[in-house]
Amino acid sequence: MEENSLDTVKMHLRHFAKTVGNGFPIQTLSTIQVQQHIDRRARKKGLRKRPLSPMTLKKEVTSLRACWNWGLSAGLLVGTFPNNKALKYPKGDAKPHFQTWKEIERKIARGGLSAAEIKDLWDCLFLTLNEINELLSFVEETARHDFLYPMFVFVAHTGARRSEMLRALIDDVDFDGQTVLLRERKRSREQRTFRRVPLSPLLERVLRDWIGRHPGGPSLFCLGLDVPRSKKHRQSPGPLTRDEAHDHFVRAVAHSKWDVLRGWHVFRHSFVSNCAARGVDQRLIDDWVGHQTEAMRKRYRHLFPDQQRHAIQTVFGEMGDAVPVGKEFMLTHSASDKNHAGNAELAQRGTPPGNDDPCPGP
Repeated sequence: MEENSLDTVKMHLRHFAKTVGNGFPIQTLSTIQVQQHIDRRARKKGLRKRPLSPMTLKKEVTSLRACWNWGLSAGLLVGTFPNNKALKYPKGDAKPHFQTWKEIERKIARGGLSAAEIKDLWDCLFLTLNEINELLSFVEETARHDFLYPMFVFVAHTGARRSEMLRALIDDVDFDGQTVLLRERKRSREQRTFRRVPLSPLLERVLRDWIGRHPGGPSLFCLGLDVPRSKKHRQSPGPLTRDEAHDHFVRAVAHSKWDVLRGWHVFRHSFVSNCAARGVDQRLIDDWVGHQTEAMRKRYRHLFPDQQRHAIQTVFGEMGDAVPVGKEFMLTHSASDKNHAGNAELAQRGTPPGNDDPCPGP
């Protein structure tokens, strides 16, 4: 198990220990105790002073069940974990779809939203291609550290997660093959997996320049020995930590229009959205970003509002406008009506349909 995943499990177990007590004999665990834990945790406040989501509660129970199964396989416990189907979780809200900057600004302008609700909206942001280019230009001009602009371009043009960016090695960049290899952790529990993303012209140019003045070491993005405004003293160049990467992101966009961005993940939303909006095959998108389930695809796959409006107009059109398909149908239908009317008139005259000459030749 990865270190960060193990830390999460430990945190979940600490929460459970507060429910049943540190001396609780785990072999006596029943559905009642698990339900009591769910009910207690459901009353707690989480991000932005809101109740914990059902998903968070289910993750805690999943961690507990995983530990039970480990104890079972180690011969420390007997019996099965309490019945999951009998557990009751509070009803949660579906996550809102990702939205463009203009959509979010319109909703904020209407008023009536709390500070937490406004932050929630900005969490749903995905950037258009023009906005991404504008942001990258801003970072290139204002970044205090050489590694920042390459990091921004890397995530914007690959859809990589923050952790995948930090794990990237110089050798993962294949200029000859025009790809970059991303080292995954979420796709499989049994083995480490990889995926490849094509290099865009901008990313290739930026990475060639960055590698040419790289401070040293195998990591693609790393800190040198002397980092301005850093209290750490390094013996050799090394990769950034998750906290350092987040801190540098926040500093890079601070006091600008971009300070509403929550973190690196906005580029992942934007990468998938822009690919989908340009009609890129869903199978390619899945390969590039590592999606596996339809639920994950629905979370990320959404088109721009302008394109949705254009799509519906291709079906129904503007009021009073003729739609090509509808027009064809109307013409066909009109011709059919005239044909039926003509046949009826010929019938009244005693002429068979399809023969409008009352005195045909031999």
